[in-house]
Amino acid sequence: MQPASKTQNAVHPVDQMLPVWKLGFYGLQHVLTFYAAAVIVPVLLAGAMGLPRAALEHLIEADLFTCGIASFIQSAGLGRYIGVKLPLLQGVTFVAVTPMIAIGVAAGGGVQGLPQIFGAVIAGGIFTFLAAPWFGKLVKFFPPVVTGSVILVIGLALLPVAANDIVNGQGTGVMQNPVNMRNVAYGLGTLASILLIQRMFKGFVASIAVLFGL
Repeated sequence: MQPASKTQNAVHPVDQMLPVWKLGFYGLQHVLTFYAAAVIVPVLLAGAMGLPRAALEHLIEADLFTCGIASFIQSAGLGRYIGVKLPLLQGVTFVAVTPMIAIGVAAGGGVQGLPQIFGAVIAGGIFTFLAAPWFGKLVKFFPPVVTGSVILVIGLALLPVAANDIVNGQGTGVMQNPVNMRNVAYGLGTLASILLIQRMFKGFVASIAVLFGL
């Protein structure tokens, strides 16, 4: 049994201050991963709704701008209950991509479908904000096996999107003919490098496998 003084002075891993060079690698991986995810959501939405390039650029700008505001709020916090007060980036979820596309297409597609999407996002955000305290009390009923399964299902649902990007298709069910094998090599090579690094290394190197893949 450890002495009481050591137990009391122990620092939780979340609160540990890592060396600057490690923080730099982790931060770079975090930013690059965030940016790729933040940009691809507007791209998928614009492609499915047939938006012009100008509208896509505005969506990306608005996406990154609001992510920046949310990141500041999450990191610094507002009052006692708003923000986790941890150094993180507030990214974009892929869970809402399919519902947003469905709402926009049902409203006629194109630019005229955007107001309906914006309204749904605002309404959903207000509901989530108000319901968050109640759902926070239910976390104990969601062990890692449950949350892990949900993340796995989301990842599997997004596989067609990734595959479509690799083969340069014009939709999840359309392939380029002929397929650009260089793009296939890039995609599979990125995936293979991440998996190999995670399996062959441990500790710090394994934790930045995504950075090496990028």
